[in-house]
Amino acid sequence: MRMGHTVNFKEELAARTARAEEVLARFLPPQEGPAKELADAMSYSLLAGGKRLRPVLMAETFAVFGGEGAVIEPFMAGMEMIHTHSLIHDDLPALDNDDLRRGRPTTHRVYGEAAAILAGDALLNYAYETMCRAFGMGHDTDAVARTLSLIAEKTGIRGMLGGQSVDVALEGKPIPADTLSYIYEKKTAALIEASMTAGAVLAGADEADTAVLLEAARKIGVAFQIRDDILDVEGDQAALGKPVHSDEKNNKTTYVTLYGLAEADRCVQKLSGEALALLSGLKADTSFLQELTRAMTTRRF
Repeated sequence: MRMGHTVNFKEELAARTARAEEVLARFLPPQEGPAKELADAMSYSLLAGGKRLRPVLMAETFAVFGGEGAVIEPFMAGMEMIHTHSLIHDDLPALDNDDLRRGRPTTHRVYGEAAAILAGDALLNYAYETMCRAFGMGHDTDAVARTLSLIAEKTGIRGMLGGQSVDVALEGKPIPADTLSYIYEKKTAALIEASMTAGAVLAGADEADTAVLLEAARKIGVAFQIRDDILDVEGDQAALGKPVHSDEKNNKTTYVTLYGLAEADRCVQKLSGEALALLSGLKADTSFLQELTRAMTTRRF
């Protein structure tokens, strides 16, 4: 049943998040055999909590455009595995060198640096192994293939990893505004784009609606990252579950360092407003997506 405006958003979000958690738990590799420690590290990282925004967004767009059945589930799990892989590697000493993630010691602090690298690699590979299970679930194979292809593009050199590479290459150096926008669009927004458009494509949405979702997702993703910049300055470590002032520690250029807190906040409001306008213009019921957009771009944690 689709959500109406009278339904409590927090309850709806909690229900969708709980479903995402259950899906993730089902698709994890068994923690047994000679590679048990690797499976343990993968599970430790993946089940450490978090907002599960990407699988929630994916499942919602799938439902919005009439998708039915469990075929969305391997993609939900795979997307969160890809996201968690990026977090494990972000936290490594060679990158951000952080000790906390989601309120717990980071993977390399618990299992060691080498095991953390392998756990990140394994999650990325296992994500695609998991998503390929959709081919055996009786769904339109062309839609499954197109969904898998777009996720691969948005997470690779033309997406998340490409953005991450530029971010790392320019660490400690001044970054011009256009390059910073590129980093945010690729490193952060690309996974939001992949999540929202994957659900729509798998459900059979037409190209026009998918294009609108893609543009809305890009704006949401960039606004989400700028909000993260703001929280790194004025957020609470206990609420965030990770260190604050990490950007300052690593001498990173952010929207806050370029424009200041007030202007960064205005950018978030502008981008989120534009995304909401795009979502409201779709013929489908996007009320939950709109509420989730507001929650993502005004969050305190």
